[in-house]
Order: sequence, then structure tokens, then C-alpha cells
Amino acid sequence: MKLLTALMSVIATPISAFNREAIFLGPLKRASQTIREISTLPSVSIDLMVSETRNNHPFFSLVTRQFHENARRRHAKFPLIRKFEYGVAVSLLKSTPQPYSDRVGSTAKRNLKKALSLGYRFERIDYNQHLDDITVIHRSSKIRQGRAMPEHFFTARAPSIVDPPSTNPTHDYPYFGIFKGDTLVAYASCLVAGELCTIETLYGHHDHQVDGVIPLLLVSMGDHLIAHHPQVLYYVYDTYFGASETMRRFKRKFLFLPHRVTWRCDE
Repeated sequence: MKLLTALMSVIATPISAFNREAIFLGPLKRASQTIREISTLPSVSIDLMVSETRNNHPFFSLVTRQFHENARRRHAKFPLIRKFEYGVAVSLLKSTPQPYSDRVGSTAKRNLKKALSLGYRFERIDYNQHLDDITVIHRSSKIRQGRAMPEHFFTARAPSIVDPPSTNPTHDYPYFGIFKGDTLVAYASCLVAGELCTIETLYGHHDHQVDGVIPLLLVSMGDHLIAHHPQVLYYVYDTYFGASETMRRFKRKFLFLPHRVTWRCDE
């Protein structure tokens, strides 16, 4: 009876007693803000430099062309535009002479400092040498960014890969990791294709997230790109507008801001 009375009192309460903005105006404001942001997006033209793959393993020509084809597909929800055209989350790696790690936001720097003080370290890794640790990382959380992880993460060991080594830094498919002692606790894979480096996968062990291992990984990869892949101008982390507000704030900390991108894949 008390439950029914409470429910009826909520139903009978005038809408003015609720947060109208949260109910009605919040989504409208967010949509309006997104439209304004899209209309004023900075534009970049990114050259994937596919011609530079001629003397490299054919794998690199293939993955570069596949990326280009995927980026230019019609958007699933908005077929008048391309999949990776509006709102691509791009960090301009060489917009200033400063190292990437010096330019990220203050909270990102605090995350970085915390991880380093706790003894975490960054390395480029041989993925196949860390399959047990990668399996543990995958299984450390069933939900990431509000989405359930694939069932195979929890039923099978992480499979090995057969990617060939690159003979030219203009194109590569590197894996990077964060270690605590000898244990891998976070890793990422990237496609390096001409002026682009895009993050393909990014996972951290749930128990180590609070120590800043993902910020350390993101920042260290940015500095590594500048040092070892001098042709890379654009560091990309998926899209911006499709992310939650929490994820947008996270991306802004690392200078991944929305851009309109024209992709070039000329021979």
C-alpha cells in the first residue's frame, strides 16, 4: 500500500517539480552543441602514403587500403557522409615543437606522473611473447565503456598473430605495452600508415586502471611516434561525437579533438 501511494504521488506531481532540462532540454542541448561543433570542425587531409609500401611486405599495402576503404564507407546511421569523415578524434602530433607528453592536459600529466612513480614502464612489445598476460588483461573486466566484452575473451586464450615485420617506418603495425615488473598490464596496437597513426586496440587490466596505466600508454605512444615515425602527423583515437561525454573528456585530455578528415591513398 505504501509503495502504491508513493508511486501515485510521483505520477500526480506536476512536471515543474522535475528537472525539465534533464528530461527534455538536456538531449536537445547536446544535439544542438554537436551540430554547432560539426559545422565549425577544423579540416585535415591525411595522406596514407600507400606508394611507400611497394618495397615493404604486401601486408602493409593490404591493411592500408583496407583502412582507407573502411574510412570512406557510408556511415551506417548517416549515409550522406563517410564513416570516418566528420568528428574523427585527431591529435596533431607536430603542431608545436614540444614533446606530446608536454602538451597533454594537466590531469593527463598527473596520471602519467602517478603511473611512473608506481614503477610502471612503457615498451614496444612482441605480442606473441605475452599471450598469457594479454588473456589475463582481457578477462579482468566483463564490461568496458558500458559494453560487454566478447565471450571468447573468457573461454579461450588470446590467439597469436602472424603480422610480418615492417622494413620501413612509413608503414607499420606495432604493439605497445605497459609493464609492472615483468608483467604486462596494458597494451595497444596501432596502424601506422604514412601521416597517420590510428589506435586499433587498447586494453588495460582493470585492477591497474586507477594507477594511470592507460594514460601512460597513450602518452608514451605519442612520444614514440615522434621519435621513430617522423612522417606521422596525425595521432587518431577513433571518433569523438559517438563517444559518451565521459569518454569525450578523456579524449580531450590527450588532445584527441574532433576534425573533419579527407583521406588520401594515392599511388
